[in-house]
Amino acid sequence: MTSTPMELRPVASVADLPTTTFGHRSIAWWGTIGFIIIEGTTLFICAMSYLYLRVTVGQWAPAYAPLPDLGVPAVQVALMVASNVPMVLVDRAARRLDLTAVRSGMVIMSLLVVVMCVLRGFELAALNVRWDENAYATAAWAILVSHGTLLLVEALETLAQTALMFNRRLEQRDISAIADGALYWYFMTSVWVPLAAIAFLTPYVAGP
Repeated sequence: MTSTPMELRPVASVADLPTTTFGHRSIAWWGTIGFIIIEGTTLFICAMSYLYLRVTVGQWAPAYAPLPDLGVPAVQVALMVASNVPMVLVDRAARRLDLTAVRSGMVIMSLLVVVMCVLRGFELAALNVRWDENAYATAAWAILVSHGTLLLVEALETLAQTALMFNRRLEQRDISAIADGALYWYFMTSVWVPLAAIAFLTPYVAGP
C-alpha cells in the first residue's frame, strides 16, 4: 500500500520580519528589566537598613566618626547624571544602526565608566570610617559596595561591547544590544542620586 504524499501549503511568510529588534520585543530587554528589579531590590534593602539603624541606634554619626567628605561624592553624582546625555545619543544611534556613531559614543562611555570606578574608590575613603567600626560604617559601606557591584558589571559590559563594535564579525543584532545596555546604564546612574544622599548627606542632619 502506497501512501499519498502530504500536500504542503504556506500558512504565513516570515521573510519580511525584522532580524533585529529593540525594546520589549527583544529577549535581552526583558533580561535587563529582570536584572534591574533584582538589583533594585538589593539597593532598596541596603538603603532601608541604613535608615532603620539610624532611627533605632541611640547614637549615630558623627558621634562615632568624622563627617564624610562631600567633594568626591558630588563629582561622582554630577558625572553619573551628566553621562546619561551621551548615552542617550548612543542609544539613538544604535536604534538607527549607525555603527560609526555607536563606535565613537561607546569609546566615550568606556572612558566615563572607568573614571566612575576610580571615583568609587575615593568615595569609600571619603566616608572617613572603616567598614567594621560600627553600625553606621557598615551600613554606609554596604550602600557604596552594593552599588559598586552594579558599576563594575556595567564597566565590564561597556568595555566588552565597545570592543565588539570594532570586531570584523560584528552582526546587526550586536548593535541592538547597545540599547539594552543603555537601559541598565540609566538605572545604574539614576539610582545613585538618592543613595549618595543617604550615605553622604544624612550624617550632616541631626538624628531623631
